[in-house]
Amino acid sequence: MNVLIPLPVVLPLVGAALSLAAHRRVALQRVLGLVVMTATVAASALLLSRVSSEPAAVVVGGWPARIGIALVADAFAGIMLVVSSAMVLAVLVYAIGNPTTADNSEFFHPVYLVLAAGVSASFLTGDLFNLFVAFEITLSASYVLITLGGRADQVRSGMTYVVISLLASVLFISAVALIYAATGTVNMAQLSVRIADLPDAVRTPLGLLLLVVFGVKAAIFPLFFWLPDSYPTAPSPITAIFAGLLTKVGVYAIIRTQTLLFPSDGASTLLLFLAGATMVVGVLGAIAQNDIKRILSFHIISQIGYMILGLGLFSVAGLAGAIFYIVHHIVVKTALFLVGGLVEHTAGTGALRRLSGLVRSTPVVGVLFLIPALSLAGLPPFSGFVAKLALVEAGLDQGEHVIVGVSLAVSLLTLFSMTKIWAGAFWGGVPSAEGTTAEEDALVRPEAPLPRMMVGSTAALVAVSLVIAVAAAPIYDLSRRAAEGLTSSDAYVEVVNGE
Repeated sequence: MNVLIPLPVVLPLVGAALSLAAHRRVALQRVLGLVVMTATVAASALLLSRVSSEPAAVVVGGWPARIGIALVADAFAGIMLVVSSAMVLAVLVYAIGNPTTADNSEFFHPVYLVLAAGVSASFLTGDLFNLFVAFEITLSASYVLITLGGRADQVRSGMTYVVISLLASVLFISAVALIYAATGTVNMAQLSVRIADLPDAVRTPLGLLLLVVFGVKAAIFPLFFWLPDSYPTAPSPITAIFAGLLTKVGVYAIIRTQTLLFPSDGASTLLLFLAGATMVVGVLGAIAQNDIKRILSFHIISQIGYMILGLGLFSVAGLAGAIFYIVHHIVVKTALFLVGGLVEHTAGTGALRRLSGLVRSTPVVGVLFLIPALSLAGLPPFSGFVAKLALVEAGLDQGEHVIVGVSLAVSLLTLFSMTKIWAGAFWGGVPSAEGTTAEEDALVRPEAPLPRMMVGSTAALVAVSLVIAVAAAPIYDLSRRAAEGLTSSDAYVEVVNGE
């Protein structure tokens, strides 16, 4: 077990080193990437099977927990590891199959594997400082990936992402320093005890400071402004993995720290307000857009609100719904961005006014879009319906009727925005050139054939989203066990301290 816990971090790092050594042989880099990520998925699945009932921990180097680097795996971390590593593998297959992707760069594969290692480390780390380190590993890799290719609009939008991330990092390390000054430790198991002993005048600002730090990374209201302009300009595989994973790392950190370090006996008015505002602002922003990637980017923001809703209820049912929603959202959102990449590949643009009739010319893309789009909107019998139903029931059980009403209204608006894409890109007749820019006209080209690996990886994720709906009961049971572990931190603290 002790050897198994660090594997999701070590395997991608070793793979990145080997890939960098083979930097002049892209074909070998591709094979290395596929082998490493397949092994990482297997290791993550095995780890989840071991920690689904009780958490496990290892302190690197055999140091005492108070000074060593603690890696902790519980059901929540295990779920996130399995889903994230599977998404990294699926998007890697997609990138390899895309003849125009940044995958052709000799630096893509090493940096991509470093990103995977940073994401895994974020889920496994047991102290705040190493959570900061894991975030920086992830962000450093993302800085390269989001600007890989060097187009002017890409670099310009990427700089916004870089600057905001650096400011958040400065705030994060400042928060870590203040928490250490107040408690004498950054180990989260020990902090769960020591922070509770702090005066409210100290404890509350520390909790709010961490919420702001992770809120920037999760793109919650009002800290979301950087996301819609940063993601759409990157290559499709990069946008897909960012959309699927990076904001969810921020959500994971919010859930982990709020439940472990700042637990509440009842629903949090602040978190429920932030959840509702994030839902509404995100979906209204999506409705106002006329480009597939920008619509989907605003929906990242909106859907984050549902996850914060589950946390804000501070109940086992609410947290279980949030975890189930995260699993559903990562798969569905990644699939939708991959479909957006397929549209751009075949038609040359994602601008709705330059697209029409794709359901007749490329019906497979239409099917691959329709299923996750309906799931995102929460229609039965898809996974999004199950996830939203779990959150609605949890909210009603606690009498939070207002936020439940907001979530249902946002679902209807989400459906409207998805039909906007369907009507604009997939339905209708011949696209019109009226009102387009010269840049958009230059992008449009005769429809190109779809590479099999791109279609195959996208279809696999759509199939996984259907499996989530079919296997909703066991997945929800696992989510509930993870939620019970979050609401009762005794087992987590004991396994880290070796008690």
